[in-house]
Amino acid sequence: MSKLTQQQKTEQTLSLTPAQIQAIKILELTGLELASRIEHELEENPALEEDYEQPTLETSSEEGENDTNDQDWELGEYASEDDIPEYKLRELQERQSVREEIPFASGAPSLDEQLMSQLSLVTPLTDRRREVARYIIGNINEDGYLTRSVEELQDDLLFKAGLDVSADELTELIRLIKTLDPAGIAAHDLQEALLLQIERLPSDELKPLVERMVRAHYDDFVNKRFDKLCVALSVSEERLAELYDYVGRLNPKPGNGFGDDSDARFAHFTPDFIVTERSGELLISLAEERDLPALRLSPTYLLMLEENKAKAKENRQSREAMTFLKHKVEQARWFIDALAQRQHTLRATMTAIVAHQRAFFLSGEVTDLRPMILRDIAEATGLDISTISRVSNSKSVQTDFGVYMLKFFFGEGMLNDEGESISTREIKKALSELIEGEDKRAPYSDERLTELLAERGYPIARRTVAKYREQLRLPVARLRKALRPAK
Repeated sequence: MSKLTQQQKTEQTLSLTPAQIQAIKILELTGLELASRIEHELEENPALEEDYEQPTLETSSEEGENDTNDQDWELGEYASEDDIPEYKLRELQERQSVREEIPFASGAPSLDEQLMSQLSLVTPLTDRRREVARYIIGNINEDGYLTRSVEELQDDLLFKAGLDVSADELTELIRLIKTLDPAGIAAHDLQEALLLQIERLPSDELKPLVERMVRAHYDDFVNKRFDKLCVALSVSEERLAELYDYVGRLNPKPGNGFGDDSDARFAHFTPDFIVTERSGELLISLAEERDLPALRLSPTYLLMLEENKAKAKENRQSREAMTFLKHKVEQARWFIDALAQRQHTLRATMTAIVAHQRAFFLSGEVTDLRPMILRDIAEATGLDISTISRVSNSKSVQTDFGVYMLKFFFGEGMLNDEGESISTREIKKALSELIEGEDKRAPYSDERLTELLAERGYPIARRTVAKYREQLRLPVARLRKALRPAK
């Protein structure tokens, strides 16, 4: 029989403080989310307030006009004019002309709203029926598909909304939604989406054959088994090519073009960084900086804290008040420090990325991208790899050539025959060009693509070619085959 024993041991563990956790969460926020978070903190914590009296940097543009609004971020509660490097002073003069907000489907009604509006015209909607319909429509994904089953929707409505809805009622509402525009909406899969669209098209000699091909021979259709389809449909290759062209005009993603929610569709998308070129020099700015208020600890609360500290030994009420005030002040200080740390982290990360990928930011050519991994930027900034990963996965930059997610600039590399370092993105671009220019009647196999890439100076293995092709979402040669050249 085993004995119960008690023993002591010493071990090291790594844990995050509340301040560190808060800093990580704030780092991952978008500009809009951060503005909302600051507003929330100002409402919840009276020890935190906007610093309306914060000094601004006295620097003039070439025309002699001061731009104080763009300078608030430079000073803050812990900085002075002498702390600001010269390149940042120049950047302040440029920022007003380069900062832009990019509209994202501004004013467009949401897909949910359009469907609910159409549905109310084809069937009476009681409050209960409207709620059920709204829940069904809310489960349609961004591509326009309703992949959840009737049973799953029943369970969700019962447990989440407290509505006991019969399978027949759900099935009928789904059937009605499928009759709405855009055609193919709420289909369970691609096959059903195509059939729903085909049903609405005007009748012609091709329509019966196309519907038969998609409905009865879908597997052969998607796998491009041309010989089998010609026999099954009793058509020539020329007629089969016409059938494929017919299907090619349909929309495989009926919900495409609509955002995930109405808020996103009415919002403005603002990149986190703006990088512009001026006379060969790259200027970096944080897009959010001019819109975020400067914060400080409330002088009133600090005075109250000092007063209660002096009285803490005298009575219990003062001790409790001191504890409360100290907690609020500490929370406010953590928040201000977290914002300052966020600004430092974002700027340091973007500066390192621009320095590493300078050639791309000047030309906009993918071939100018250098191999770069998270460790490179971590070593350049002195930040942890996990921190660089969080920034690169959630932030974007507006350049003179478009808007990119920061993760776009990361990629491993290899050496070519001349010993030069080339990025995987450059290889992927070459691979994409080869596939785009191939004869679709006899597309290149992965083995042939490997040979052609080697001829271009990219000696990589066939399995690597296959991996890159899959990452580019390009199908295998058999599925790229066409009956006639693309027009």
